[in-house]
Amino acid sequence: MRRKKSYSSVVFMLIFFTLVGASVFVYNAKMFERVAPEVVIKSNGFWNMRSPLSISLKDLSGIVNYRVTLITKDEEFDLDSSTLLTPKNSINLELKVPKKIFRFKDKQVKIVVEASDASKWNFFAGNSVKKEIVLIIDKRRPNVSIVANSYKIRNGGSAIVVFKAEDENLKDLYIELSSGKRFKAKPFYKDGYFISLLAWDIREEHFKANVVATDEASNVSKAYIPLYLKVKRYKVSKIKLSNKFLDGKIAQLSEEFIESDGLEDPIERFKAINEDVRAKNEALIHEVTSAVDDKQISSFRINKFYPLKNGQVVANFGDHRLYYYNGEKVSESYHLGIDYASVKMGSIKASNSATVVFSNFNGIYGNLPILSHGLGLYTIYGHCSSVNVQEGDKVRAGQEIANTGTSGYAMGDHLHFGMLVQGIEVRPQEWMDKKWIKQNITDIIKDAKKIIDHKN
Repeated sequence: MRRKKSYSSVVFMLIFFTLVGASVFVYNAKMFERVAPEVVIKSNGFWNMRSPLSISLKDLSGIVNYRVTLITKDEEFDLDSSTLLTPKNSINLELKVPKKIFRFKDKQVKIVVEASDASKWNFFAGNSVKKEIVLIIDKRRPNVSIVANSYKIRNGGSAIVVFKAEDENLKDLYIELSSGKRFKAKPFYKDGYFISLLAWDIREEHFKANVVATDEASNVSKAYIPLYLKVKRYKVSKIKLSNKFLDGKIAQLSEEFIESDGLEDPIERFKAINEDVRAKNEALIHEVTSAVDDKQISSFRINKFYPLKNGQVVANFGDHRLYYYNGEKVSESYHLGIDYASVKMGSIKASNSATVVFSNFNGIYGNLPILSHGLGLYTIYGHCSSVNVQEGDKVRAGQEIANTGTSGYAMGDHLHFGMLVQGIEVRPQEWMDKKWIKQNITDIIKDAKKIIDHKN
C-alpha cells in the first residue's frame, strides 16, 4: 500500500510540474503572446483624399491578415486587405483613394482597420484588433490673393505685401522665398487680410516670393508676389592684414572668446574671430530679430532713421570684405550695416518709438541694444561704450539709448547701425529715405486699405 501511495504521489508531482512547466512556457513563449496588433492611423482628423492615408501595423508575433475599410453615409469601400503567408512584424501602408470614391460629397468618413496576428493564443486563433477613426473631409484649397505690394525690391533691400487668405481650417500661413526663407505675416485691418515686410538677403543671388497657405487637411495654395527685381552691385574690398593688426587688436580680442582661446597662430586667431565668433554673434541677432507677434494692425507709421547726429559714414552696407595675408586669401565677411563716426562717445538716439528686445554684450558687436519697431522691423546699434536702456523698455522717438564706443571688434569710436526684417539684414539707406518709405511702404498700405474697403 505504501509503495502504491508513493508511486501515485510521484505521478501526481510529475503531472503537476509538467502542467506548471507547460503553463510557464505558454505564458512566456513568443508564439503565445497575448498583445493585440498595434494600429496607428497617422492623421490630425482632417483628410483631403488626395494625400495617401498613412497606416502602420506592428505586432510581436507578426501580422497575418488585415483589412482597411472606408465607410461613407451610404457605402463601404475596401481600400486594402491582405492575408499573408509569412507573418510580418511591421507593415506600413500608404493608401490612395480610387477616383470613384473621391467624387462623393460626404463631409466626413469613417476609416476602419482590422488586423490579426500569428499568435497561438486564444486556442490558436491569435489576437485581433479593430480600430476606427472619423476623418473630416476637406478637398478645397485655401483662397489666397495678393491685394497690394511694393513695386520693386533690390538685393539687400526691403518690400511690403498685403494679401487675403481664407479657409475655415487654415493651419499655416507664411511667405516663402526661393531660398527657403519664410516670413510670418500679421493680421491686417480686417478679418482674412494679412501684411508682411519682405527682405532679399544680399548673399542670395535669386529672389522669388510666394504666399503659401496650408489647411488642416494639407491642401496648399500659393500666390506669387509680383515684385520687379533690381540688382545692385555692392563694393568688394580686398584688405591686407598687417602683423601690427594681428598682434594687436586680434590678439587682444582672442583672449575674450572661447573660439580663439589657445590658438597661437595669428591667422588662425583672426579666422576664429572673423568667422566662428561672427557666426555665433549673428545667429543671436537673427534669432532675436525673427520674432513677429500675431496682433492685428491697421497701419504702420515709421519715420526715416537717423541714429547719430552729424555722423559721417565710414563704412557702407553690403561691403564684401576679402582678407589677404602675404598675398593669400585667408578669410572673408560681409559688412551688413552702416558705420557712423562723430564725436567720441556720441549720443545715439532712437528715430522711432520701439521696444528694447536685447541689451547686452554680443561678441564682435560689443555692447549692443536691439530695438523692435513692429511688423518684424528691427534696428541694432553696435560697439556702444554705454547703453542707457534695458530689455523690455519702451523708448520714444528722440530718446537717447546709448553712446558710441569701441567695444567688440572696433578699431575706433563709431556706431555700427544695422536694420533687419525678420532676421535678414537690409539696407539702412532705404529706411533713412523719407521718399522711399512713402512710395514703398506707407502708400502701399493706404492703397491696400482702399481696395479692402471697396471689396467689403
